[in-house]
Amino acid sequence: MLRELRILLVSLFAAIAGPALAMGDTQPQCTDDAMIVFDASGSMSGMLRTGVRESRIDRVRKALEIVLPQVERYRNLGLIVYGPEIGPPTQPETQCSNIEVRFPPRPNAAQRIIADVNDLVPSGVTPLTDAIALAAEQLWFRDKPATVVLFTDGQETCGGAPCRTVRRLLAQAHGLRIHVINYAIRDPYGIRRPFGARCIADETGGVYVPVETLQELVAAFRKVLGCPVLTEVRR
Repeated sequence: MLRELRILLVSLFAAIAGPALAMGDTQPQCTDDAMIVFDASGSMSGMLRTGVRESRIDRVRKALEIVLPQVERYRNLGLIVYGPEIGPPTQPETQCSNIEVRFPPRPNAAQRIIADVNDLVPSGVTPLTDAIALAAEQLWFRDKPATVVLFTDGQETCGGAPCRTVRRLLAQAHGLRIHVINYAIRDPYGIRRPFGARCIADETGGVYVPVETLQELVAAFRKVLGCPVLTEVRR
């Protein structure tokens, strides 16, 4: 009787856990390689109403300096930047090609990312759709699980179709998850402008996090880049 009960329990566990384990094999885990897609477009130079002279990008730099050294021990990180113009500003076709792979995922990447972001001078437009697709390619997303973290303070401005592009990527992906950290911008009446492409996160099983304060930025980067157990460290 005891033997039959053990067999029954094992069978029940396999039936319940089997699909979850199979899904886990193809879904990004918190230690898999990740690409950060960083918005350095012109709006990131906007000044914050904090009583001190601080731009949006300055605040994000502070958040990365806190979080990335905690995360780099557990996963390889890479960086893609979009925004700063790589051609004459009078030529729209070069403006929307302003996407640069700084480096693919590598170990101990925190200081390299922090240095690169510190050197950025925000300018240009927002080709976030093409930047996401390029990040997926850098992660070999057709062959293994891939995690992309998009940080942006604005909408797509180069005619890209984020939702359609994400669906196309998903159809080819071994496992793709895209998280979105959206630096929420308020209009003159103090109302947050909605982000128009939440599908980027929703359709890939990622998270969408609107942020404004330094504390919210730190929490958001911890949430999308680190395992819950691994990122309990606080300032």
